[in-house]
Amino acid sequence: MYRPDGSPIRVLLVDDEQVLTSLVSLALGYEGWTVDVAHDGETALERYRAERPDVVVLDIMLPDIDGITLLRRLREVEATSPTLFLTARDSIDDRIIGLTAGGDDYMTKPFSLEELVARLRGLLRRSMMVTSDEDSRIIVGDLLLDESSYEVNRGGAQITLTTTEFELLRYFMRNPRRVLSRAQILDRVWNYDFAGKASIVDLYVSYLRKKIDADRPSMIHTVRGVGYVLRPVE
Repeated sequence: MYRPDGSPIRVLLVDDEQVLTSLVSLALGYEGWTVDVAHDGETALERYRAERPDVVVLDIMLPDIDGITLLRRLREVEATSPTLFLTARDSIDDRIIGLTAGGDDYMTKPFSLEELVARLRGLLRRSMMVTSDEDSRIIVGDLLLDESSYEVNRGGAQITLTTTEFELLRYFMRNPRRVLSRAQILDRVWNYDFAGKASIVDLYVSYLRKKIDADRPSMIHTVRGVGYVLRPVE
């Protein structure tokens, strides 16, 4: 996914949590996108005017002006970039206010980085301001995952996965032959401040193995003391 002129998608990320902005920037950078970060509203306005991003990720609670007011000010300068609110404010009223103010989507913290990327891709597609020649399918060996239809099959046999299992498999398949630590998997598949233990990863990997590797040569392997790796069967 890229701009019509072939340049990278540009994202404006507005949040005063530096740990969050660092992790989100890494995730979006993995997509090949360029991320401009602002930790307050006034800086965000300056960055928007200078860069005219393709999509905006915006917290509501900022140190100077709130995100709702910031979005209204952006709209005053003819800002048409789709905007996703990413905030800890999770009441129905907050969602209604955010969407009524001109937000195009609304996610609450804590959140899954995979889901954030998927929602941003959806906003960009709907905005018709980007082009893409990518196939929605990811193929590793005889394993196929379709990101558009959320279908998975191995050797032509359909496999039914839960949402979390699907996101975990997608992360593995985007990184074939790469050893992924439990910490990396927690950050990428669950959420940026997940308070649980790494055992949740082991549990879901065991679920995946029962479905992906059942009665077939194994593709998901344990690397003792490190994590897991998905390899096609040679």
